[in-house]
This record gives sequence, structure tokens and C-alpha cells, in this order.
Amino acid sequence: MATTATKSQDDERAEKSVRASGGIGRTRSRGGQRHGGRRWLMSLAGAVVALFFLAPYLVMLIGSFKRHSEILRIPATYLPTEWVPSNYASMWSTPETPLAYNLVSTIIISACGTLLVLVVAMPAAYYTAKHRFPGRLAFLLLVLVTQMLQPTVLAAGLFRQFLAIGIDDTWLAMILVNGAFNLSFAVWIMHSFFAGVPKEIDEAAMIDGASKLQTLRRVTLPVVWPGIVTAIIFTFVACWNEFAASLVILTTAENQPLTVAITKFVGQYDSAWQYVFGVSIVGIVPVIILFALVEKRLVAGLTAGAIK
Repeated sequence: MATTATKSQDDERAEKSVRASGGIGRTRSRGGQRHGGRRWLMSLAGAVVALFFLAPYLVMLIGSFKRHSEILRIPATYLPTEWVPSNYASMWSTPETPLAYNLVSTIIISACGTLLVLVVAMPAAYYTAKHRFPGRLAFLLLVLVTQMLQPTVLAAGLFRQFLAIGIDDTWLAMILVNGAFNLSFAVWIMHSFFAGVPKEIDEAAMIDGASKLQTLRRVTLPVVWPGIVTAIIFTFVACWNEFAASLVILTTAENQPLTVAITKFVGQYDSAWQYVFGVSIVGIVPVIILFALVEKRLVAGLTAGAIK
């Protein structure tokens, strides 16, 4: 009898255990369904927000394949009644606007301006982050204050200065302008990354016989590389999109960047909107390619310090 009672108790315990495990499984399944539903809603919300921000670019892309008369038609058409890819060929062959030269000018000015900022900002950020010297905070504050000055305010004065020294209407003038007005941002970005590298790492490298330059190149730079990439990307995009100073300083059509060239298609009484849209798309594509190539580094740089 005792053996029978013991077996029945064991059976009851086993049955309760099975029921409990079944309940836990159902709970986990319901929890997984809830989390899956939330993820689906978040993805849907993200897609709606992305579509909202991408809508102007879609309008430009579609408009670049429309005829001029169709763009002005009321009510407007969402898709072209006739796709006109020849708009892009006509756009490049416009005699008043040498877009091939304008694209080359934009690339050279942006690349050289970014290189100038990198060469000057990196040692400045490294030294201010790793050394304490009289006037250090005042220097950093001065660098920050210069960020408040915009080329629009100083364009006329800069043109007079460049005219006096004989470099007006040249790429060199715009490279110097872009370098000067983007330097402070790059210094602050890289300063924060250099300051985040423990001093003990540099000291350990120097104890092993490395010079300061070797320590910077082989030890510090690999650690702060995401921050450097972040500064490069933001500087390059700022140089690429610069308009006001280029409009004043560069007067020759071949030397002007795309941001100025696009205004040639906008007239007082009529505007070639199909060309405006086409040039806008051409100006966007290189930046998109650049972002796609360095997206991981850029995200790492922007989120650095968020997680310890």
C-alpha cells in the first residue's frame, strides 16, 4: 500500500510538472508574440518616417525624367506620362553651365578642403587633449566661438582679401574658406576622442621605446579612428554643400561648384526644373556613395561614449 501511495504521489508531481512546463511554454510563446508585434510596429513606424524624409528626393528623381511642360501641369502627375532619360544628356551639354567642370570643381574643393582640415585639426586636437598649458581653455573656447561665424557674413570681406593677394576666383580661395570654417568643428570632435584615450596607453608605448609620433600613429590613431572618420564625413559634406562663399568668390563658370551651377537653370521668368532636379540628383549620389562606404565607422563614431 505504501508503495502504491508513493507511486501515485510521484505521478501527481510529474503531471503537475508537465502542466507547469506547458504553462511556461505558453507564456513564453505569448511573450514572443507580443515582442514580435512590437518589433513589427516599430519597423512600420520607421518605414513611414523614412518615406516622409525620402519623399522630396523621390519627387526630384521622378521629376528629372519628366518633360518641362509636364512638370508645370496642373494638376500634377505623380509619374511621367512619358519617361525622358535624355534630360540628363541635355543637362550635361548645356553651354551656359559646364556641369562636368562644375562636378570636378566640387570634388577638388571638397576633397582638398577636407584634407586641409584633417591636417590642421588632428595635431591641434591631440595636443589640447593630452597637454595642459596656460590658455588651453581660452583656446578651446575661441575655437568654439569661430564656429558661430558663417561664410555668408564674411563673404564680401573674404573676396576683397583674396582679390588683394591675387587668388580670387580660384579653387585655392575656396579650399582655404572651407578649411577655415570647418576647422573648429573637426577640432572639437577629435579633441573629445583623443581625451577619451587613457594616458597610461601612451605612457606604456613610450616606455617600450616609441616616440611621440610613433605613439600617435600606431597606438592612438587606431583607437580614435571612428572619431576621425566622423570629422572627415561631416567636413566633406559641409564643403560639398557650401554655396554662399562660392557664389561671391568664384565668378568663372568652370570654377564654380554644383551648388552654384544649379542656380543657372533658375530664371526670372522660366526655370528648367527637369535640369534642376537632375543636377540635384547628381550632387546627391557621391555623398550617398561616401556614406555607404563608411557607414559602420560613422555610426561607431557618433555612438562612441554612449555605452561604457
